[in-house]
Order: sequence, then C-alpha cells, then structure tokens
Amino acid sequence: MIIDQFTSLYGVAGNPIGHSLSPVMHNSAFLSKDINAVYLAFETEDIEGCIRSMRTLNIKGMSVTIPLKSAVIPYLDEIDPLAGKIGAVNTITNKDGRLSGYNTDALGALKALEEKNVILPGRTCLIIGAGGAARAIGFSLKERGVAISVVNRSPSRGKELAHSLECPYIPLDELGKSRADLLIQTTPVGMYPDIELCPVPETIFDEKTVVMDIIYNPLETRLLKTAKARGSITINGLSMFIHQGAEQFRLWRDIDPPISVMRQAVEEALSRQNERN
Repeated sequence: MIIDQFTSLYGVAGNPIGHSLSPVMHNSAFLSKDINAVYLAFETEDIEGCIRSMRTLNIKGMSVTIPLKSAVIPYLDEIDPLAGKIGAVNTITNKDGRLSGYNTDALGALKALEEKNVILPGRTCLIIGAGGAARAIGFSLKERGVAISVVNRSPSRGKELAHSLECPYIPLDELGKSRADLLIQTTPVGMYPDIELCPVPETIFDEKTVVMDIIYNPLETRLLKTAKARGSITINGLSMFIHQGAEQFRLWRDIDPPISVMRQAVEEALSRQNERN
C-alpha cells in the first residue's frame, strides 16, 4: 500500500475501539480493488469533534460504533430514511462535503439469519440490549413479522427502545422467566478481552432456540458456547459484521464489495489473535 497526497481516508469512530477488525476488513477490500485509500481506527467519544474533523480533513467515509450511533445524528446533513426510522447511524458518507448517515446493521443481521435459513415471520424474539445495533435489528425484524421483546440492564434505555418498537420491555434480572424462538445478543458483554462474561442465564436456552450473538471477536462467545451445550442453534457475529461492512463499502465507493476477500481477512486476523492468546 502506497500512501500519498491522493490517498482517500476512511475510519471507524467509537470507544472502545481496540478490538475492531474493521480496519483489517476494509483495508483488504481497498487493496484487492486497487483503490488508493486507507481505513484507520479513531477511539473517541467526542462525536462533534469527529464530524468536524471529517469535514476539515475531507475524510471520505466513517463507520460509527458504540456509543455514538445515535449521538451522531444531529451533526449530519442528511439521514437515510431507514436510519432515521431506526434512530441510529453506523455509516457516514462524505460526498463533496455533504455528510449523509446510513444504517447497515439491519441488512447485516438479516443476511446472517438468512444464511442459517431462519424463517422470521411469526417468530418471537428476545433482543438483549438497547443500543444502536439493537434498534436496527429490532426495527428490521418487526417489519418481517417477528414479535419482539427488549431486554436491558438499564430500565430507562430499555423502556425507551421498547416504546419505539411498540413492544414489551423485560428487565434483565427477570429474563430467566422468558422464552422465545430467537434470542439476539447486541451488547458488548463477552467481547474480547472479557470473553468469560455472559449477559444472560443459561436456563433460557433449549434445543428450540436460535441464539445469535453479534459479537465477532471472539467468534464463539461464552453465550454461544452455553447455548450450544444446551442444544440451541447458534449464529456468531461474523456474517453480520462482514455484510454490514460490505454495504458500507458499496455506499462509499459505489462498486460491488469483494465480500470473500473481506471475510478471509477477518478470519485470518481472528486466527492470528487466537494463536497469540
């Protein structure tokens, strides 16, 4: 990779960010397509300053992650209708100085479920968490006829999302009494390096439950290991991560993303990390 005055700059903003493999994924995509661009990680919670920097430095595109997905909205010039409905942005494009916000999490989650042949209409689902990813997944599943309940540690945030989705809120400490066809974990609990943490009691899993954890690092979280041991079908976060990233690439460059290259780069990075640990 040759970096010069013509190199386009992209990045991901959030906190924490050290675990992110978005730079690995997107830089491999740029390289495979012979695009003079580089993608960096910016650990920050100063979203106003981050957006100001995008304009000043002409950063062409930005991924947005925890905890900035909703906070970024007021600073953008326009919001895609889906992202506006969800109330969360995970992707920003910079076209001639005009910053537009999109949400690709919803598409990524749906494609991950489709790959496992999960039939959605008529299902029940427990969504663990109330952040930007939970909002995106909740709205997309509701549109496909899934009966959703929101489970969250913080009652205020959980109730706010449940109100937006017009669905029940379940306090986290009462989750053991609940059952659903599908459970989707959207919080950072269990993410590297805190891989022994699990946000839910193991008693809610059985062989009839499909369990998805959107964490991709590690690929098999403590939650997924526990669910698998109790007979549940499990889905890790890799497919969602790859597909949401591929859609980001498409929005930024207006060309088809090299999905297989992006997946291979992330898998190899995770393998190297596992070897070190």
